[in-house]
Amino acid sequence: MSQPVKITDTTFRDAHQSLLATRLRLEDMLPIAEEMDAVGFHSMEVWGGATFDVCTRFLNEDPWERLRTFKSLMPNTKLQMLLRGQSLVGYRAYPDDVVNSFVERSSENGIDIFRVFDALNDEWNLTSAAKAVLKNKKHLQMTLCYSITESGKLGGSIYNLEYYINKARTFKELGAHSIAVKDMAGLLSPYDAYDLISALKSEFDLPIQLHTHYTSGMASMTLLKAIEAGVDTVDTCLSPLALRTSQPAIEPLLSTLQSQKRDPQFNLENILLISGKLEQRLSKYIAMLDSSKSSVIDATVLSHQIPGGMFSNLLSQLRETGSEDRLQEVMAEIPVTRKEFGYPPLVTPMSQMIGSQAVSNVLFGRYKMVSNAITDYVLGKYGRPPAAIDESIKSFVLKDLDEKVTEIKSRPADQLKPELGNAKEELSDITSNADDILTYVLYPTTGLGFLRRKYGLETLPEDSPSPTTEDQRSATEQIVNATTATRTENLRAFNVYLNDEVFYVEVDPLNLKNARVETTKQPPHKLSESNINDDGLVIKAPINGIVIKYLVSEGDQVSTGQDIVVLEAMKMENTLPSPASGIVKKLTQEVGVKVDKGTVLAIIEANH
Repeated sequence: MSQPVKITDTTFRDAHQSLLATRLRLEDMLPIAEEMDAVGFHSMEVWGGATFDVCTRFLNEDPWERLRTFKSLMPNTKLQMLLRGQSLVGYRAYPDDVVNSFVERSSENGIDIFRVFDALNDEWNLTSAAKAVLKNKKHLQMTLCYSITESGKLGGSIYNLEYYINKARTFKELGAHSIAVKDMAGLLSPYDAYDLISALKSEFDLPIQLHTHYTSGMASMTLLKAIEAGVDTVDTCLSPLALRTSQPAIEPLLSTLQSQKRDPQFNLENILLISGKLEQRLSKYIAMLDSSKSSVIDATVLSHQIPGGMFSNLLSQLRETGSEDRLQEVMAEIPVTRKEFGYPPLVTPMSQMIGSQAVSNVLFGRYKMVSNAITDYVLGKYGRPPAAIDESIKSFVLKDLDEKVTEIKSRPADQLKPELGNAKEELSDITSNADDILTYVLYPTTGLGFLRRKYGLETLPEDSPSPTTEDQRSATEQIVNATTATRTENLRAFNVYLNDEVFYVEVDPLNLKNARVETTKQPPHKLSESNINDDGLVIKAPINGIVIKYLVSEGDQVSTGQDIVVLEAMKMENTLPSPASGIVKKLTQEVGVKVDKGTVLAIIEANH
């Protein structure tokens, strides 16, 4: 008897989030949207995750309009989104009024299936979102974030079968219509997948879905064993955006399952044509692909356990600081940092938090720079970690906090005050649109900048290059500059055949990805980089970022270590303290501006 496996396509969301840091523009998805609608997918994942942030921060696109456009072009396919529980599509926990409004507006704008997860698999952070999805009569897919410890296998004292069965049982009690296993880093081995899916199918009468990544090279084998075990639905994507740190490609899976019991019976020829069209649209993004190594898989993921989207973000962050050469140091630091923080699954926002902390540990010295998010995590504001946080790290992170600040022992969102009312007032002179207000609440700085551009109150800076052409322009400039360079020992000669003519060409290879200004490794320094100039002590940005807010005013008396300015770097907020007691002489930057490493943010006149 035929039992076709169902397929969710991730091309328009997680596939390009994993490979291109979510930079795929709507204009490059539209040409194939209607054809994708006709394929017969169980659903298409088109929204959520990092798409919301990137649309407003980098692409100058309205994420709500993107969703409505997809809905109009793909009316026959259920649209799916990835929702980060209480964190929605952001990097912090939002109060319940924001959660309820966001789910309602997402439902109204076109989302049919909500894949809801929490980075810690903590039901405290899932209850509000789950209730909101059910209230809006949409499909609630609760998610098991798959993780392992150093053993590299399912089992051990934390991430064993009992752990996942108990979590799934709790999710069913919350009203789940289906359960997803979300393997963010490609850590789920084929036989472990068989055991886990078999156990879930035996224990529950709910549909089970598997989402994995190709990072380790196991994903296609893992899907096959999961299909053998009876998984109901699997995630794949079109081949131009498949493999590497993305999902398995649909085309070889269809060929493998052809005429088998679980054959989904899709038209492979049509899908190949669609993939060809997508390939043509992706030519402008080639420079954004990771070319730091020749292999399309990373077997070391079985050690560092970094998800695909997290890897592309790490690479992007290191490029911004001119520190690409330190990538392997960061990779080695991540499992150490993760262990110290209680083995959280590396999924957003925990992946960003652990990854950014690892970058800071490498660039500035271990825990010399600690983000506000890490401090909140240690306090319990993100929920309960799977294992205890290292006590020495906890003491160090919390040592400078006010004695009145205590660890949270209950549902974190219960302590959050409603935010929508204030947001409506703050935006009253710009817009009253419910979707715009949510954009602002989710991202008060970058979201506000987007809304001001949307309503013509400001324009894009002239020096803001297109995300898809920035690397290409850099490469072109390097080629032009290279024309005056002398030949090197790498020079090679080729015969180039063009029709009936032969041309002799000498080529001096240039690694465009690494042709950057060399940087020297500096010793670790304190959180705020400060120097003395004629005006006094200056507080400098230790890394590229955005000025979120100043915590003092000019003329204020401040003490040593008092927080002066909040800088968002690597998607995490960091407070920079005063290096000495004195008077705030000048706050040098406007709130919301992007600053480079070394930019002066404040000047302090020290007490004598």
